[in-house]
Amino acid sequence: MIVTDSGLKRGDNVSLLKANNIHKRFQGVVALEGVNFELKSGEVHALLGANGAGKSTLIKIVSGYHAADEGEILVNEVKIPFNDPKASHKAGIATIHQEHNLIPHMSVVDNVMLGQWIGRYGVVSEEECRKKALNAINRVVPGLDLDLYGHQLTPAEGQLVEIARALSEEAKILIMDEPTTSLSPREIERLFNVMRDLKSQGIGIIFVSHWLEEIFEICDCVTVFRDGRYVGSEDIKNLDENTIIRMMVNTDVPELSPQKRNPGKEILKVRNLCKDGVLQNISFDLHEGEILTIGGLVGAGRTELARCIFGVDDYDSGEVLIDNIPIPKNSPRAAVKVGIGFVPEDRKGQGLARNLTVRENFTLSLLDKVTHLGFISKTSELDISNEQSAALKVKAPSMEANIMTLSGGNAQKVVIGRWLARKPRVLILDEPTKGVDVGAKAEIHRLIGEFAESGMAVLLITSEMPEVLLLSDRVLVMREGRISGKLNRSEVSPESVISFATAEEVVY
Repeated sequence: MIVTDSGLKRGDNVSLLKANNIHKRFQGVVALEGVNFELKSGEVHALLGANGAGKSTLIKIVSGYHAADEGEILVNEVKIPFNDPKASHKAGIATIHQEHNLIPHMSVVDNVMLGQWIGRYGVVSEEECRKKALNAINRVVPGLDLDLYGHQLTPAEGQLVEIARALSEEAKILIMDEPTTSLSPREIERLFNVMRDLKSQGIGIIFVSHWLEEIFEICDCVTVFRDGRYVGSEDIKNLDENTIIRMMVNTDVPELSPQKRNPGKEILKVRNLCKDGVLQNISFDLHEGEILTIGGLVGAGRTELARCIFGVDDYDSGEVLIDNIPIPKNSPRAAVKVGIGFVPEDRKGQGLARNLTVRENFTLSLLDKVTHLGFISKTSELDISNEQSAALKVKAPSMEANIMTLSGGNAQKVVIGRWLARKPRVLILDEPTKGVDVGAKAEIHRLIGEFAESGMAVLLITSEMPEVLLLSDRVLVMREGRISGKLNRSEVSPESVISFATAEEVVY
């Protein structure tokens, strides 16, 4: 039975953190309304909800970066003040973000000891700092070179160093906000092993992820928010995926099944594309009405390939052709002109203009179509943005709202809609469902299928195996900058993709 506002039960473990009756509004918009949350010692507690459900707002309140309008936060039954990061830090709360926040040109030692230098009379003791940093590092990633700089670490190593820093500060509550987004399966398992060890030491972990399989692997219990309200909490052993999805979106998400398509003529051709240290002799074709998926591990060169095709990045040799006509390299303008669209992986950093409205973001790649006599026509922008918003079912307060007020899934639809308005012949989608909730993910899957059915050629890059199995007509697997495997639909399986992604020998 799901426990609701009447109280939370988590067994006999000691309560570390309680958020009681939290209310928060931003400019009159309800972000949280009377939500409750409890974390106990020695548990990994999933905080779930669709984009915009209020998870990030609660995390920022708990971390001291926002003040709640009503309610209280208790750590070890002691109330801590709102809007005071130092107080939250002193109470033992640390947040590990999906992108590590290390100082790039400081060593591992200095990043671990940041703000807690050991010394006397104003002189830092390098020996004592190194000793304390080593003790913390050995708890999570033994053997890591303490003299490496932050920018030399992999995303996984960076996160583990942040965990070590939190442990060196005697943190008892870790908030892990989508920590696995940029990690390979092997790195995720390493992180989970560290989390299990921390749990055994009595540390409580709040875990935020859109990957339900991760929730079932690592979490002990789940709390779900929906539209800023508390839905319920339950032990993970009493739940299944469908129940969690219904709690999150208040409806069943329709299951899509793989569709058999009949691709048309060849449209995009990549021949012997090389970029020193990044890409080696990449060649493939893409046809109208086809979804060609590029699989592989993080760091295999998939994103770099997409950026080279679209002209964002230069390459050393080879060529990209549309209808057998070469496209000038390193020229996004030329790519757009011949009908290529590109939805980048980094939605916030590269896909959105964060200070502009929904309307303006919809038309960023359409300035030639909304400009008259050198002036941008707001009427034309509204016509296009309203049309695409309706077609993609974008939920936004208005077209004049700031783009950052939208949930991740709706913001991603804006980026996709921007290109659809240009009616591209080829659409490159790099991790299109990264960081979006299950409902938005299903909607984006449906849209991708419709794009192919309409005759568009889709080049899909995804790390999500169910997405590969559901959407792909063909799969190319990359490893270390090369194509290591080519699979037709009938040959695609988790085993075949992983085998080619981790193969020692390149076969293509």
